[in-house]
Amino acid sequence: MAAVKPALQHLVKVLAESNPARCGFLWQWFDEIYVLLDLLLQQHYLARCSASFSENFYSMKRIPMGGGRQQPLATAGLPKRHHWKSLLLLVLVPYLKGKLEKLVSSLREEDEYSIHPPSSSWKRFYRAFLAAYPYVNMTWEGWFLIQQLCYILGKAEHHSPMLRLAGVRLVRLTAEDLQALEKKWAESTSSQTHSFTSRVQSALRRALGAIAFSLSTGLSVSVFFLQFLDWWYSSENQETIKSLTALPTPPPPVHLEHEPSSAVLPSLKSVCPLCRKVRVNATALATSGFVFCYRCAHGYVKAHQRCPVTGYATELQHLVKLYSPES
Repeated sequence: MAAVKPALQHLVKVLAESNPARCGFLWQWFDEIYVLLDLLLQQHYLARCSASFSENFYSMKRIPMGGGRQQPLATAGLPKRHHWKSLLLLVLVPYLKGKLEKLVSSLREEDEYSIHPPSSSWKRFYRAFLAAYPYVNMTWEGWFLIQQLCYILGKAEHHSPMLRLAGVRLVRLTAEDLQALEKKWAESTSSQTHSFTSRVQSALRRALGAIAFSLSTGLSVSVFFLQFLDWWYSSENQETIKSLTALPTPPPPVHLEHEPSSAVLPSLKSVCPLCRKVRVNATALATSGFVFCYRCAHGYVKAHQRCPVTGYATELQHLVKLYSPES
């Protein structure tokens, strides 16, 4: 799934920037939508194959630690406690870590441009948090590194601490596992159900299985797509990109909001439409092209999630700082 998420993220970003009114919410809630899909996908594979999506792709399965030499079949599933611990650690931990990294990035930006008053207690708190975060992150990454080194040297049963916390270990699928998985898949596709509830449940299981199968077979295509994006944005291809993007400046966007709270453009171009003063740390919004003070734009977009002039859906990542002498 590590190779699929960046490709989906780039696709959603392109859709949101091309049509922010309809697709902006997909970019705004991308992490939550993705974690929900990931939850359904991992639940499907853990229940049917005793493995995560990636582990099943590499023909592996999870078994409880200390279960004896006789391994249960992959179709038997994990015990409930190990199943839910595995599911939470597979889905929730990466989600929380990603949200924490975004929070740290946002706080660093606010600290750099003094969004909060210098003497506020909140600013003192998040400065202490920003100072401690690199050490916490180093400890976290070091824990994973030490675990992987111990696994390589044969001193540990797990390559990841998450497996140890879940109380499971990875083993290869056997011939019996493959036969049982094929038999289970054949039974699920050929079984005939008559009740409406059973039909709905069967249709949902088949749909989820089809999505999981599509993701599995499309993994190589996603990797190729990522390599294509790397080539497209590489320095060697910049001349081609410049020639394609050397288009005339589009006209100003149509004002979508006609509310009293919408900002009115000042007559002087050097004046911020929000504070009505000469701009400080000039910042443009990528969704509309209008320029504001950084502090004004940051506070407005963070509170309303739209451009104050056009009303276009806007996020903090759409703020573009300008460094020209005229700004």
